[in-house]
Amino acid sequence: MTLVHELGVVIEVVNTVERFAQANNVSRIDSLVLQIGEMSSMVPKYIEAVYPAAIEGTNLADAELIIEILPANGMCRDCKKVYHLTETKGVCPSCSSKNPEILSGREFMIKEIRCV
Repeated sequence: MTLVHELGVVIEVVNTVERFAQANNVSRIDSLVLQIGEMSSMVPKYIEAVYPAAIEGTNLADAELIIEILPANGMCRDCKKVYHLTETKGVCPSCSSKNPEILSGREFMIKEIRCV
């Protein structure tokens, strides 16, 4: 298990949040909400594992991490049906095509910064 990739990304997220806090005169962050797509290269349990190290000594030191998983949705290029890609393993439940256009599920973003 390698967490180096996730640690670097979470450190960049923390830096972004700290810049936001400084620009808006926020001294303490209560919680940070991240959205992670099911098909993202970020692994939620790894993000949770490295989060304490990334926030140590920052104004997020006591901030709760909340992760929301975004579904991997696709649209069949053949019949245009929208469906959940991971549940169907990429196979359209309507026409059995394996030709989806990915609509969502690759995201990794800061959704919300809750300040005290």
